[in-house]
Amino acid sequence: MGSSPSGDGVLADVATALIDARGIVVSWSTTAAELLGRSAAEVLGRSILRLVTDRDDLMPALPAPGGQPLHGTARLTDGSGGTVTVRYRVLPTASPGRALLLAVPADRAAEAADGTALLRALLGQDRIGFVLRDTGLAVLRSNRPPAASGRLPVDAGSRPADVMHPQDAAESEAVLRGVLETGVPVAAREQRVRALGDPAEEYSFSVSALRLEDGRGRPGGVAVLLTDATAHFRAARRLELRHRVSSTVGRSLDVARTAQDLADALAPAFGDLAWVDLADAVLRGDEPPRTFGGGDMHLRRAAVHAASGHWPAELIRKGEAIPPFPDRRMIRVLQEGRAVVVDRATLERGLADPDFVRATAPEKGHSLAVAPLFARGLVLGVAAVWRAERPEPFDRQDADLLTEIAAHAALAVDNARRYTREHRAAVALQRRLLPRATTRTSTLETAGHYLPATGGAGIGGDWFDAIALPSLRTALVVGDVTGHGLHATATMGRLRTAVQTLADLELAPDELLTHLDGLVARSAAEADPGQLDTVGATCLVVLHDPVAGRCVLASAGHPPPLLATPDGTVRPVAVRPGPPLGVGGLPFETATVELPPGSLLALYTDGLVNRFGGDLDRLAARLSDLRRSGPGLTALGRALVSEGTDLPSRDDTALLLARARPLPAGSVVSWEFPADPSGVATARAVVTGKLAEWALDELAFTTELIVSELVTNAIRYAGGPVGLRLIHDTTLICEVSDPSNTQPRLRRARTTDEGGRGLFLIAQLSRRWGSRYGQHGKTIWSEQALPPGAPVPSPPA
Repeated sequence: MGSSPSGDGVLADVATALIDARGIVVSWSTTAAELLGRSAAEVLGRSILRLVTDRDDLMPALPAPGGQPLHGTARLTDGSGGTVTVRYRVLPTASPGRALLLAVPADRAAEAADGTALLRALLGQDRIGFVLRDTGLAVLRSNRPPAASGRLPVDAGSRPADVMHPQDAAESEAVLRGVLETGVPVAAREQRVRALGDPAEEYSFSVSALRLEDGRGRPGGVAVLLTDATAHFRAARRLELRHRVSSTVGRSLDVARTAQDLADALAPAFGDLAWVDLADAVLRGDEPPRTFGGGDMHLRRAAVHAASGHWPAELIRKGEAIPPFPDRRMIRVLQEGRAVVVDRATLERGLADPDFVRATAPEKGHSLAVAPLFARGLVLGVAAVWRAERPEPFDRQDADLLTEIAAHAALAVDNARRYTREHRAAVALQRRLLPRATTRTSTLETAGHYLPATGGAGIGGDWFDAIALPSLRTALVVGDVTGHGLHATATMGRLRTAVQTLADLELAPDELLTHLDGLVARSAAEADPGQLDTVGATCLVVLHDPVAGRCVLASAGHPPPLLATPDGTVRPVAVRPGPPLGVGGLPFETATVELPPGSLLALYTDGLVNRFGGDLDRLAARLSDLRRSGPGLTALGRALVSEGTDLPSRDDTALLLARARPLPAGSVVSWEFPADPSGVATARAVVTGKLAEWALDELAFTTELIVSELVTNAIRYAGGPVGLRLIHDTTLICEVSDPSNTQPRLRRARTTDEGGRGLFLIAQLSRRWGSRYGQHGKTIWSEQALPPGAPVPSPPA
């Protein structure tokens, strides 16, 4: 047994003496000797009155037998000459002529009186629970417990483990033993308490505890004060749920993610099982149909959450369609925007379908709360919560709280729905503005990939393009418009159109960027101030010439391309970037890189680098790994843009892969002639011979006319040397180069004119024709379609 906290705390200080009728001390206690510093030898046989310092404090005579005890206050001299004020009481004894004198220090007597009054007050009230426990935590005294603890008896001798759930009892005992061991009190600590017999019944108390000590400072027990905080606890839990919903639901602009955030917030904070059903149209980004009454509401389970972590197998699972509802009052109430609270029996009667009930109500579910996600007069879906393990049913306050939560969630879902619709439209527009993802020519294979931004970011203006040019050349372009949204997409469309137009002029990459920079500068001058962030752009232009086996490129503030050579190495191409488009003031510089057959060139926007943490080396290493694994160009690009970080991408990603293919052997032949008219006949002769070798005799006559006219013009107006080149591909290409920079012009000759019909004749005989400028002179080309059944050269295996 533990010691009583009040057993010897006061009695330990009581001094006793036995006196006779004359006041002579017959017996002297050890406590008396300690109190006055006088041994028994000094006092025995002497009058007690010798110890009294003030005659006014003289102790009265012995009490009469059977009379009332005598008491009072006196000052006694101690062994050192000082005084001790005591409260005394003289009690008659069974022995005639003997009395028992009890004395305690006056201050200890006052403390004892105050303590008794306090204890009496605590035990006599019913607003604050008071439990007095000994050092073994057994109950010594207690008042009537608070109303909330009616199922938690505090009988004398009981310990926490005798009335509380083991987990709660262990927590409570650990706290009280800490108070006993350290002496540090506990103030207003929130304690969750579940009854031992009914652990589902949960209360909350505000607990304060302090250690009781005797006069020597030794622990004598612990006093515990309890106040019922169950209502406060439930209100705080509701407030916490509101805060959690407001801080988590709506942080995403993804409809499904928003629904899951709501379900996660509702269980286990509000119930044991929670789900969110949304209309199929809402999941697609469209408005839900306006329905009233029962029938198929076209709902689908968008999110589920179970407090246990395991969703019951018999319930409708995430992603499954919700069966049609019967036409019942509670369905109409939900469609009007109000919450519904029902018990299991009511639900079973309302659905009148055992299979539907089995798929809707968990095995132990006893109370259901359902609230519509109601926004702008439309029911976007419903949020439902079951209580199964928690015994208390949903009440009106719970219904109001769920209604408030559902209203907030409905706005978040509607915002996400609107974003989904706009995002889908912007992505569709972006994709329609982009070129065909895959192109394949005899000398170059390309595959483009576009990945829109996610996680709430607006669609950007990333684009790529592969533009087929004359003479088997290809312009590869990738760009990134600053800013996001439809304005950025529109800017991208304008820039892509401009690039295609300028590429058709067969300008060098640096010249093309110079013209494009001027266009962006003019667009910025015309744009509204609020749209200036969507006018600028970065751009990379690569011109691939398969006959020369190299690429010429220029950059306007864009990341360099990656070159993967046949030996397996992957490295960035060294190119000095100019300023972004629209800045102006600085020239663009070109770089040249060899691109042997089998090489792979990767053009990309910074969104791809960001997926790899901004580390270009990581991107290059991954490209090297994927290339060694041998997938096709499309699969390689798809794998590259889908890897990297798992976090939502805040920027678009554009990737253009280009793989060089070898030219068929003998498909290109070239000659050079001096500025001599006799060279025209020689040119016709060599061309006729080569066409016969290629089995293209049907094109000999028209090709002779084209070559004769172009070579004659070059010798007459430009001088020499004159270059002639034939390229046998899916078409027949004839090129004549001269040192002049004079632009050839097509015009209609008058009847009396002796010349001026040459280019007109070429235009009539060719499928298309044109000219381009180099560093020295120009090249005029003509392209003819091959006759049906004509052989097409095959690339080497």
